[in-house]
Amino acid sequence: MAAVATGARRRAVRDGDRHIDTAHLLHSLIESDPGVREAFGEGPRLARVLGYLVQRSIGYGLRWQGVRERTGALPALRGAVDVWSPSAAAALDRAVRGAVLRGEPRAGGLDLLAALVADPQCRAVEVLERAGVDAAWLAGRTADRLTGAARG
Repeated sequence: MAAVATGARRRAVRDGDRHIDTAHLLHSLIESDPGVREAFGEGPRLARVLGYLVQRSIGYGLRWQGVRERTGALPALRGAVDVWSPSAAAALDRAVRGAVLRGEPRAGGLDLLAALVADPQCRAVEVLERAGVDAAWLAGRTADRLTGAARG
């Protein structure tokens, strides 16, 4: 999770955004976690999502620049030079709580993916849907993988 958060922060800075949102988290998560990439299954889903995320980062997502992501249950958490969107903060919290409920000492990539797709109003879900990935389908695959990991 620390590597994902660091990657999301770096991506937000590089994109010129004033805060880290759930799309930054999704992008960093996909890049850093093979288990998350596997959750997308066979076919072009993952490539379409990455393509959309890259387009967003090079400027096609300018309508989001400077606009704070507003969904989520928690207030923004302020870091040294950045601010988490409420949705990103809530997703990080849900990921940790989900891992704890499964008896895990820390959250992993699939926990964060499950937390991201649990908020249908967040940017990560908007990215998924614009790329043609059904967030409910991905939530089911992620839950199955987390359940299998807990049993195994």
